[in-house]
Amino acid sequence: MAQRKNAKSSGNSSSSGSGSGSTSAGSSGGSSSPGARRETKHGGHKNGRKGGLSGTSFFTWFMVIALLGVWTSVAVVWFDLVDYEEVLGKLGIYDADGDGDFDVDDAKVLLETNRKADDPEQKAKVKKKKPKLLNKFDKTIKAELDAAEKLRKRGKIEEAVNAFKELVRKYPQSPRARYGKAQCEDDLAEKRRSNEVLRGAIKTYQEVASLPDVPADLLKLSLKRRSDRQQFLGHMRGSLLTLQRLVQLFPNDTSLKNDLGVGYLLIGDNDNAKKVYEEVLSVTPNDGFAKVHYGFILKAQNKIAESIPYLKEGIESGDPGTDDGRFYFHLGDAMQRVGNKEAYKWYELGHKRGHFASVWQRSLYNVNGLKAQPWWTPKETGYTELVKSLERNWKLIRDEGLAVMDKAKGLFLPEDENLREKGDWSQFTLWQQGRRNENACKGAPKTCTLLEKFPETTGCRRGQIKYSIMHPGTHVWPHTGPTNCRLRMHLGLVIPKEGCKIRCANETKTWEEGKVLIFDDSFEHEVWQDASSFRLIFIVDVWHPELTPQQRRSLPAI
Repeated sequence: MAQRKNAKSSGNSSSSGSGSGSTSAGSSGGSSSPGARRETKHGGHKNGRKGGLSGTSFFTWFMVIALLGVWTSVAVVWFDLVDYEEVLGKLGIYDADGDGDFDVDDAKVLLETNRKADDPEQKAKVKKKKPKLLNKFDKTIKAELDAAEKLRKRGKIEEAVNAFKELVRKYPQSPRARYGKAQCEDDLAEKRRSNEVLRGAIKTYQEVASLPDVPADLLKLSLKRRSDRQQFLGHMRGSLLTLQRLVQLFPNDTSLKNDLGVGYLLIGDNDNAKKVYEEVLSVTPNDGFAKVHYGFILKAQNKIAESIPYLKEGIESGDPGTDDGRFYFHLGDAMQRVGNKEAYKWYELGHKRGHFASVWQRSLYNVNGLKAQPWWTPKETGYTELVKSLERNWKLIRDEGLAVMDKAKGLFLPEDENLREKGDWSQFTLWQQGRRNENACKGAPKTCTLLEKFPETTGCRRGQIKYSIMHPGTHVWPHTGPTNCRLRMHLGLVIPKEGCKIRCANETKTWEEGKVLIFDDSFEHEVWQDASSFRLIFIVDVWHPELTPQQRRSLPAI
């Protein structure tokens, strides 16, 4: 059985004011051995459509998360799936991978798009209509169609494929026969984990929609599934075209317009997405799905105060697709930034609903069962040799960092993840997601050689190794990293005597030159630089010590 993977999108920041870098990846990815810890994604949809993010499909959902108005797509291949839960880039206004810019790795939020009445009274009043899938001709061959469909429902996929292929050969104008063939190909792709077979299914769904006399319900089902599968393969523009056609065919279906809004977000077109949700809200002002997405876009545009009522009312609506950890995350974050003390009320509610491990630990891409505490000692991590090496060679590390600063070649990049309330903060990255930056290491060759001896950090694909310089007058907002799968080491290099401090959860500490601080950046942390000169530290991310070797190899990068 294929295991689900996650991607960040989450909404957690990667590079923290403390230099907390990187974003979270998705869930699952843990060891496949029995009893091994499994990665789970807090914040998944509880009330979305069946077969969606929280469904039982073997497919992993591919989605993209909006960051400061930027959404991006990534192709997915079987056995190396990248889905929205594991594209870990940056959620919202947070940098997912901590690389200081917004690129393909910084992507994505896609959310449940099917809408179902969630009001008990409404459910009582409205009986769910069974979709009409047969036209007049198909009613005449219903027995043959039912026989083939029975094979599919019993899991006899290969036999069902052949049965529907024969029906299509005999009755080429039958929409229901061709739809059955598409469903079987879809099922077979999942069973074989084959993109090639899935592409065939996508083509067949389109063929259904191209036939004459297709019942409206069947047409809608075929095109919706086609769009869904296109998104899964990373064909975001193709999916958008399918969604646009659906809205043209069914202009009064609000759920399709909500899907279209997500489609625009997936290709980075926040402006058109915003227009779609404005249109939906003008017709159905209480649509919770549209509200949370509209609020999410506003926050990505740094319209913090304006985003709050939309996020809040959207979550409170209880509509499908609104009970998602990312929305609680961004609502709380927006409230913190405007000084609204209700922020922790929403974090607490997010925790109670299973989206966050705790009020303080709000990473969304986690492996269950890992030891969780804000601050760590070297002995607790088991990485004492790495800590000793860093502290023993701190002057060498410092001098190479200062030399790079003096060259002023633009290797220190400004933090642009919208984590700062004010100030000046830049970073110079040597390793990112377990990959060595050869060009950067030319500027700090001895430091890079030193680190090569420690795979717990150079191989940590959910973190970075980097210098972090912060100038006086800088304040970094409270924020959390994307995943609980790493710990963060800070080596003090140039530390003013007073004015610099870091809070993680409810404990505040200061740096010392030549000494290492270790904390779990999946817990809320905040940084102040009120000294009269710059602060320079060296950030070294390491795998959480309780992760197994198999998990370290298989967890998707963030």
